[in-house]
Amino acid sequence: MKKTAIELSDGRELIYFDEHDDAVRSEIDRRRLPPPPPASELRYDPLVDEWVAIATHRQTRTHLPPSDECPLCPSTPERSTEIPAYDYDVVVFENRFPALSHRLPATPPEAPTPLSDARVGVGRCEVVCFTPDHQASFASLPPSRVRTVLSALADRTAELSAMPDIEQVFCFENRGEEIGVTLRHPHGQIYAYPFVPPRTRTMLAAARRHAERTGGLLLADVLAAEREAGVRVVAGNEHWTAYVPAAARWPFEVHVVPHRHVLDLAGLTDEESAAFGPVYLDVLRRCDALFDGPLPYIAAWHQAPARHPDRELAYLHLQLTSVRRAAGKLKYLAGSESAMGVFINDVRPEEAARMLREAQT
Repeated sequence: MKKTAIELSDGRELIYFDEHDDAVRSEIDRRRLPPPPPASELRYDPLVDEWVAIATHRQTRTHLPPSDECPLCPSTPERSTEIPAYDYDVVVFENRFPALSHRLPATPPEAPTPLSDARVGVGRCEVVCFTPDHQASFASLPPSRVRTVLSALADRTAELSAMPDIEQVFCFENRGEEIGVTLRHPHGQIYAYPFVPPRTRTMLAAARRHAERTGGLLLADVLAAEREAGVRVVAGNEHWTAYVPAAARWPFEVHVVPHRHVLDLAGLTDEESAAFGPVYLDVLRRCDALFDGPLPYIAAWHQAPARHPDRELAYLHLQLTSVRRAAGKLKYLAGSESAMGVFINDVRPEEAARMLREAQT
């Protein structure tokens, strides 16, 4: 894989990840763009001990443009996009409308109350383009391209985690307008947070309690139990197992977990990276076969935080969740889920696993 970094016309970084070492990336950004916005504001919510990003500039971000105006397609002689090249394999670039940024505002934010602190939303938000094909999806990629995407995510995880202000690197893909995507081109994102997000803190606390009680590694023990039970396993190979968790919150939820304890994407071996694609693509294609159409989903990589004292208790895994509960029906996060965080699942996890196993791909 060849890595080439360039600078866009407004100073943002773009990185090509090419599958051939002879790739030449000499194209320049021909656009005249305004400077990127300064970092957002982070406000502390003392009631739940969480930070909230206030990023008002994101109101103006591009929203579902027609395919001939897609900013993630390659450039052409007639039209310049976010990607100057006329073709590419995988591209990562700084988001033009970031929730977090290293570009500091002229004045720091002031705390709105004595109990609710405020600080600059230092961090980084990146866009990951999986393919130049606007009509493609992650499920349609060949395993070789999945491996390139994984290599790009591993590279970014290692580089962003090394930045002094970054505490957690989160790689994810939103797919489908039902999820809230604003660009239809197949792509993912990377958020580099200046704090450890609530979900990671909760999982680390649970892993710490399990370790103190049993001496074991929590997700390793969960994985072993799911593989032994078998009833919720959807797919797998020598290095990975995909299963519906016993307490799935979403109608269709699949965890894809490496058999070896790995902290983050940068820690995967070449063999593990190569083995991921066939399992994950199998899962995605089964998902799309459930209701004879593309399944909306969020694919979230859970990784170890960069410097947390319980970092070694983390366990890399991908969590795939969908709001689709039946053909033509969505799962909405209503009162119990949105206000109290208590999920009510409409589909029994064992039934979801059976449906996925029997889906014709």
